[in-house]
Amino acid sequence: MAEAVEEGADYVMTQGATQSNHARQTAAACAKLGMKCHILLEDRTGSKDPNYNENGNVLLNDLFGATRERRSAGLDMNAELEAVAEKYRKEMGKKVYTIVGGGSNPTGAMGYVNCVYEMIQQFDEQNLDIDHICHATGSAGTQAGLVIGLKAAGADINLLGFGTKSAKEKQEENVFKLAERTAEKIGKPGLVQRADVVTNCSYVGEGYGIPAESTIEAIRMFAELESLLLDPVYSAKGAAGLIDYCRKGLFKKGEKDELSECQSLARILFWQGELSAISCDDNANRTKSGSTDLAIVTPTVP
Repeated sequence: MAEAVEEGADYVMTQGATQSNHARQTAAACAKLGMKCHILLEDRTGSKDPNYNENGNVLLNDLFGATRERRSAGLDMNAELEAVAEKYRKEMGKKVYTIVGGGSNPTGAMGYVNCVYEMIQQFDEQNLDIDHICHATGSAGTQAGLVIGLKAAGADINLLGFGTKSAKEKQEENVFKLAERTAEKIGKPGLVQRADVVTNCSYVGEGYGIPAESTIEAIRMFAELESLLLDPVYSAKGAAGLIDYCRKGLFKKGEKDELSECQSLARILFWQGELSAISCDDNANRTKSGSTDLAIVTPTVP
């Protein structure tokens, strides 16, 4: 947003899924800065539920004064975004600043580079010797920023992204490309290697924004045992991976693992039916992730 202000933009445009956190945060920032906001929303889930399509973050976008239009799934949404922006520029004379989906460009990823330094400071203050950082990875900005931050800080901490939409090879390649561009932005080209980007995309379920059984279990476990609310789209899928790794012994006893997430509580109520599918009395398969020490940090979204 600072770049948009510096460039003298009067419109900020971005794109994302129907319940995009990034889109909602962009709308809020525009309202605060007195700028117009226009959002392209992609129907990635195919849900016909009016509550999903009009409530939550969609309603908040409206309250923040943003305008919006819809797109079907499978389009090149960043190309769609630029096409609309160009129309506003040519036909309406607007000075438009565009932000790619999820804010996942080098400027956006810088927020997570800074996040690493904040986490390291917190680890030091709490005398935590962290072995692994786990997180959900989608549009690539989070993981790209984290891997660059860890490399730049010289931190000996393993980073693992649990995928939320794409296959492993595609997800890792997207993250690596953005990490390379982010490294160049901070003046450290070549800082990251392809092998530094590691994901596991086995917990996506049927697709983006569609909770799997393991997603629902993670939401309930974190709520019941830690009083923490997870988002079904991102954080709960990352947590599902973490839980499964602990159960399988992939994180060893005595290792310290951190789950780093950005999420939105505005989205959690749309899955009431799925959440109710697991009885509150059915605790047979729920075990606290006590086989490892777990630190949970929710950093500020850039």
